[in-house]
Amino acid sequence: MTETSGNTNPWRERIVALRNVPLVLRILWESSHQAVVWGVLLRLMVAVLPFAAAKVVQYIINDIADKLRGKPVDPHFWYFVGAEVGINVAIGLLMRGTDYSDALLANSYTHYASVKVMEQASRLDLTTYENPVFYDRLERARVQATDRLVMIQQIGRLLQQSITTLVFSIALVLASPWLVLLMLVGVLPSFLGETHFAFLGYAKNFRQTPAKRQMDYLRTVAGSRDGAKEIKLFGLSKYFTERFEVLARQIYREDVELSRKKLWLGGLLGVISTLGYYGAYLFVIMRTIHGAYSIGYFTFLTASIQQANSNLQQLFSTASGIADQALFLTDLIEFFKMEPTVYSKPDGLAAPVPIRQGFEFRNVSFTYPGTNRTVLKNFTFTLRPGERVALIGENGQGKTTIVKLITRLYDPTEGEILLDGKDLREYKLEDLHREIGVIFQDFMRYEMTARENIAVGRIDRPSEDGDSDIEYAAHKSLADSVVAKLEHGYDQILGRRFEGGVELSGGEWQRVALARAYLRDAQLLILDEPTAALDARSELEVFDRFAELTQGKMALLISHRFSTVRMADRIVVLSGGRLLEEGNHQKLMEQGGLYAEMFELQAASYR
Repeated sequence: MTETSGNTNPWRERIVALRNVPLVLRILWESSHQAVVWGVLLRLMVAVLPFAAAKVVQYIINDIADKLRGKPVDPHFWYFVGAEVGINVAIGLLMRGTDYSDALLANSYTHYASVKVMEQASRLDLTTYENPVFYDRLERARVQATDRLVMIQQIGRLLQQSITTLVFSIALVLASPWLVLLMLVGVLPSFLGETHFAFLGYAKNFRQTPAKRQMDYLRTVAGSRDGAKEIKLFGLSKYFTERFEVLARQIYREDVELSRKKLWLGGLLGVISTLGYYGAYLFVIMRTIHGAYSIGYFTFLTASIQQANSNLQQLFSTASGIADQALFLTDLIEFFKMEPTVYSKPDGLAAPVPIRQGFEFRNVSFTYPGTNRTVLKNFTFTLRPGERVALIGENGQGKTTIVKLITRLYDPTEGEILLDGKDLREYKLEDLHREIGVIFQDFMRYEMTARENIAVGRIDRPSEDGDSDIEYAAHKSLADSVVAKLEHGYDQILGRRFEGGVELSGGEWQRVALARAYLRDAQLLILDEPTAALDARSELEVFDRFAELTQGKMALLISHRFSTVRMADRIVVLSGGRLLEEGNHQKLMEQGGLYAEMFELQAASYR
């Protein structure tokens, strides 16, 4: 559903939304064929057995009435009694079987749908993730993928209710068409009212999504371990709480207003529905009094009226619920339709092994989606095999953007980036990423074991390699000294999310993250501020090993510390999104340009 939801015709929107139902049915079928088949068969049996029970009761009542008038009991009387008992026992067992089948299907569907959402989210590129509207849609898609269990159950009930309503309605039509007409007159107004309020409820929930996301954020910030220090020191608790309360009161007022309307109008429509039911009931009583129906047939018809009326109301309500639930699926459908803007061509090339010419930026310009600021402007740059290049410049000059472009997390707005003379867009993304190891300054802290935190650097490594390569990577990044302090070594869970987890310092986390890059054993190693959380001694040790590890490989280094960039073969100075200066440390110092100025300013702070 578009962001203008609620401004279109609600009935038309419901009908259009029903086109979303097949997607859920397809996911349902894919999640568990067997559970779907068993669920349908069980519901079919449960749907027709109440009619059989009512018909058997008709014969039993007539036989009892005949006996009271002095007539002999039908020889099959006790068979009918036994049949009624057997039918009701079967209904109870079948309903339990249906519940069991529904539970299995619900679990299968939830897991399968969640996996599909995760897979789709992983396909989308960073351009998508930087759009706030996408986060609202993603949040609704996540909820819709798992919360549509209600809709699945409704579809099953709709099938069951439709069959039950049909068989009892046929019996009523044979008695008198007026009976079905009276029930329809009573049920339709209630159905229309319920569907109208259900649509208003969806529109309300849609409007409230951004506010609820803000509330979730405020709730998380105010109660998080990471934010506890600043919240206490800066006295932010009241500020966050008041902001939360303003949003909560706004949502509460909207919820109460809708509930009040539903109370009064829904109550009135409920009265109309009740009058329709008793109109049909009174009709049968009058016909029976005048001798048109036997007492057994009267009992059967009253049961039929009750069953048909009840199931007809439930059928309309269920159908309305499915239509309204289908409205909630719109974001899930749109989410699955989204396509990444950065993708591999069907006939994409394999990444070259080894890389012979290196990377080349030709007049590359880049503007982040949703902004007007050009981060890179006609940027031209080369990175050759075996070369270690440092990128420096003030914040916002495009250093990290270059990393995102060379790894093809984004495509340039203008110009082209070449690898061995061919545009990066010609290569398969998976192959390209396999040959690049990157550690960003805002690296992930996986709340898993120390071993898994390092292993994600090359998750497809052969299992027979054991831990030797992980331990080697940890040694190179100095993470082995961190692991040595952990009670369970490489099996120690890191972070506090799970029981038994241990939190690391910023520098310790950074060493673990560096180990991932080393484990990757890629042709291009990129470190974006890799030592920001390390002390000077640890930083020196890391870069000594970094120099050893990158021998004969391409390396791209971003750092604000000039003591570390001096090790690079070439230093590239960025300003205003352009390459301003380049050369080794000595050459740039002799030029007396921006690099020399920045170096002297930083060096002066240590004197």
